[in-house]
This record gives sequence, structure tokens and C-alpha cells, in this order.
Amino acid sequence: MTLAEKPLPSDFVIDETLAAAIRVHCKKGKLPCASAFVIAREHGVTPLLVGQTADALQIHLTRCQLGLFGYPGHTKGWAAAKIAERAIPEGLEEAIRAAVDSDGNFACVKAWEIAARFGIPKMQVAYVADHTGIRFSPCQLGAF
Repeated sequence: MTLAEKPLPSDFVIDETLAAAIRVHCKKGKLPCASAFVIAREHGVTPLLVGQTADALQIHLTRCQLGLFGYPGHTKGWAAAKIAERAIPEGLEEAIRAAVDSDGNFACVKAWEIAARFGIPKMQVAYVADHTGIRFSPCQLGAF
């Protein structure tokens, strides 16, 4: 699905202040995930609103903090970060499985919470989840 095909709420209106902040944070025409969260925090809005505004502006998100997309030369960000070399903390896989919803989805916000609880990188949680066949959805920015 292209950005032009992504559905936005019917009442969605671009906030020009937010749009300007997004444009300032863009790198090579793309908005890094971490920057989107900074913008959300600085403007007191949800990360989803930042993601929707980026979509409306036809600006792609990149460098997902879970490592799922936006890493040129690598299928996933954890390859570049060498996450596979890290020891997997005891109980991590069980915590991930417990956070999967009844539809079989693992929300990225849950991955962030687990990473904080275990004191490990977010990408490590995503790596373990991906390698156990768990799907991610929804993204806090609305990327998927």
C-alpha cells in the first residue's frame, strides 16, 4: 500500500505547526521513528497523529525503533545492530507471548514496555518476537 492509499480519518486536517516540525526533522525526505516520537512529545500530541500527518504529507517513516523497517541494506534493523549476538534474557519469550492479543498481534507499545521491563533494547524484543513467528500490529505511528 502506498502512502496515497493509506486511509486517514474522514475528519483529518493537517495541523501546519505539526507539519512544519515533521519537515524539520526529515532526513533525506523521510521521518525517523525516534524523531516522530520527539515531535509528539514536544507538541503534546499522540504518536499516531504525527504518523498520520506524515502520511498526509507523503513522508515515509524510517528507522523503526523495533528494527522492523527503514534500514537500507538490511531487511531488519537488528541485523545492523547485531542484536542476534545478544543473550536472550530468561523469561523474555514468555513475556512476549503473554503480550500477544487474541488476534495474534503484538502491539509495538507492548514491545516497548517489555524492553523497559527487561532493561534491553527494543530491537531485541522485536528480534525475538519475529523469530518466534509473532506479528506486530499496531504500530504507534500507524505505519502498520
